[in-house]
Amino acid sequence: MGNIIMPFIISVALSLSMTPIVKKIAVKVGAIDIPKDERRVHKKSMPLMGGLALYISVIVTSLLFLPIDKTLISIIIGGSIICISGIIDDIKDLSPRAKLVFQIIAAIVLILGDVKIDAITNPFTKTSKLIELGIFSIPITIFWVVGITNTLNLIDGLDGLAAGVAMIASLSFLFVAGKFNYIPVMIMSAIIAGGCLGFLPYNFNPAKIFMGDTGALFLGFMLASLSIEGVMKSVATIAVVVPIIILGVPIFDTTFAIFRRLLNGKSIAEADKGHLHHRLLKMGYSQKKTVLILYAISAIFGLCAVLIAKANSKRAVTMAIIVFIITILLAGKMGLYSSKKEDENE
Repeated sequence: MGNIIMPFIISVALSLSMTPIVKKIAVKVGAIDIPKDERRVHKKSMPLMGGLALYISVIVTSLLFLPIDKTLISIIIGGSIICISGIIDDIKDLSPRAKLVFQIIAAIVLILGDVKIDAITNPFTKTSKLIELGIFSIPITIFWVVGITNTLNLIDGLDGLAAGVAMIASLSFLFVAGKFNYIPVMIMSAIIAGGCLGFLPYNFNPAKIFMGDTGALFLGFMLASLSIEGVMKSVATIAVVVPIIILGVPIFDTTFAIFRRLLNGKSIAEADKGHLHHRLLKMGYSQKKTVLILYAISAIFGLCAVLIAKANSKRAVTMAIIVFIITILLAGKMGLYSSKKEDENE
C-alpha cells in the first residue's frame, strides 16, 4: 500500500490545483461547449479542455514515481498524442477521420514500446494455454486501444460521469494488478484514479468545467494501456475477460449503441439519445442520481472482475458467463438495443 498512497495523493493534489488554471486557459483559447442540440443535457455554455489538468497530473506523477523505461515512455508519448488531438477538437472541432488517425498513431507508439496484446489465454483448458497472436498482435492491439479510447468518450454525457467511471475502473485495475503483483501497474492505476478524484469537485453536477475530448480520450487511452499491461499480459484464464468487465459500462453501452443504430438502419457513427444515461434520465432520475447509479454499476462490474480474477479457471469462466448474460438481459429490459423508430429522435 505504501507504493500507491503517495502517488495517489500527489495526483489528486495536482489535478485539484491545475483544474482552475486550465479553466482560465480554456476560456482564453475559446474551448467552450455551446449547447446546439437536444442531446446535450446542459443548457449553458461551459469551458472544455478540463482533461488537460488530468493529463498534467497523470504525466507528472508518473514521471515522479514510475521507472522511466520503454513502456512508460511509449505510454506518455501515446497519451500526449491523444491529448493534443483532444485539445484541437475542443477548440475548433476535429473530424472523426482525423481523430482516428491520431488514435492509430498513438496505438502504434504503444506497440513500439512493447505495450501490446501478444497472446490470449484459452479459458477452456485446465492449463490456461496461451494462443500466440503472431502478426495479428498489431491489428488486435490497435483495435483494442482505439475502441476503448472511444468508448469512454461516448459515455461522457453527464457531469462527472466519465471521470467517476474512469476512477472506479482504475481502482479495479489496481486490485487486479495486485493479484499478479504488478507494482508499476498498481502505481499507474492509483495515479489515474487520483487525477480523476481531483478533477471531480469541478466536474460533478453542477459542473464548472467539462473534461472535453482532451480528458475523455486521454483517460480512455490510459485505461486501454492499463488493461494491456495489467491483465492481458498475464497467463491467467481470465486475461481477456477481466478488462472487458472492469470497463463494462462504456464497453457494453457502446456495443449496444452499435447494435441499436444498425437495427434502426442508422450509421453507427450517428449520435442518438439511447445511451444508458439517457434511458435513466428518461425514467425520471436527476443528473446526480443517474451518475451515482452508473457509479454503482461500474463498482459492481469492478467487484465482479476482482472476484473473477481471484477465482480458479473453471469458476472464473462460469462467473464471467453469468455476468455477461445478466448484463444482456438487463440491457434488453432497458431498451439499450431497441429498434423502435420512436427511439431514433428522442
